[in-house]
Amino acid sequence: MAAILQGKDAEEWTYRGEGAVNLVLAYCGSSPHFVGKVLRIQKVPNDRPECENGHSDLVNHESHLWGNFEGIVSAPTKEVAEHIYVQKVMCPLLGSEHVDAGIHVLVSREFLEAVDNKVLCQRPSWRVDAARVNPLHDSVLLIADHSVFPHVSDSLKEDFCVSVEIKPKGGFLPTSEFIAEGNAFKKRITRFKMHQALKLHQGKISQISQYHPLDLFSGSKDGIQKAIEALFLTPQNNFRVFLNGSIIFGGMGGTADSTSSASPQSFHDGLKHVISAKDGMHIKGFVDLLTETIFKSGLLNRLLEVQKLDAIDIEGAIHSYYDIISQPCVVCRQIGGKKFPARYSSIHSMQRDDKVRIVRDYLISATAKDLSMMISFKSKINMDEESLHRAVFLESSKQTFYYKVDAH
Repeated sequence: MAAILQGKDAEEWTYRGEGAVNLVLAYCGSSPHFVGKVLRIQKVPNDRPECENGHSDLVNHESHLWGNFEGIVSAPTKEVAEHIYVQKVMCPLLGSEHVDAGIHVLVSREFLEAVDNKVLCQRPSWRVDAARVNPLHDSVLLIADHSVFPHVSDSLKEDFCVSVEIKPKGGFLPTSEFIAEGNAFKKRITRFKMHQALKLHQGKISQISQYHPLDLFSGSKDGIQKAIEALFLTPQNNFRVFLNGSIIFGGMGGTADSTSSASPQSFHDGLKHVISAKDGMHIKGFVDLLTETIFKSGLLNRLLEVQKLDAIDIEGAIHSYYDIISQPCVVCRQIGGKKFPARYSSIHSMQRDDKVRIVRDYLISATAKDLSMMISFKSKINMDEESLHRAVFLESSKQTFYYKVDAH
């Protein structure tokens, strides 16, 4: 592996997609150190006058929040702190078998600038307007490409890996007693559905998604299947399908309403390499396979447990936050003047350690609500019988598949 990725190395990396914070590139070269890997490169908002250099700058109250996790507070850069956060916080909660913390790879400014220029025409215009690659970072995160199994060949006829990326979003309705009466709709309507209404109003989507996160997190096969079928109908940026690492269904760059350039026929042809079924039945078989695998993996159950660490909602956690940073509670002063309203006095009278725990759990929960799942399949007949991967049997086609389920 090269000590530092240079400008010329950018040609071996292709645009895979992006979120609000990171750009994701897939490797298309021949180096054994990078085959089957992707790079996660942090962006910086365009309206920020200067790029951040990535140096860690945890203020005092942040140190209190994460001081119990070795290495986070003392991390030399923001990227290192985030990497340790994944290792020390998220891996134990979700299981190391489901979370790949990755490793940091040194990069030059020339590499980052070359990447920024190379992918410019592939990125959604609204993403380009919002942020760019931060050229002042000296490292990027190298992680496994969860859309492929290791050592997948280029021949679709002989070998394949099909993967599905799902962004589940929040899987429960809050019941906190600290939610104001004027916001009681939060107890009936998911945050996802509220965002859908906002995006429609802003013109970011042309129709409301039929997907309901509560179906996916229901714990029942019927609920999971209903959610998957809805995602097929309105994938937006919550559902993508890959064949051997190449997208065949769903959005390319995290846009809400875009779909891939692959034609519907290409998608159906791709599934023919996966599911043994009569014409017109491949999607149904694939939905059944995905449903059975998600149900069997148990990852959603663990993810929901982490999300529910947010036990009192932001309307409760905000009071602990103001006490931690030793500032007057703005919320209480707006509601009840100088004195704490009775509803929130129980929070303000807590021990400091309890307040720290509330805020820390809220932030961990927020991470879990924004994670993506990657479910990858490989035919058992094309893999070693001693594979360490778990297997699932699809009754309708009498096929057995190895699978892996990751969160990132």
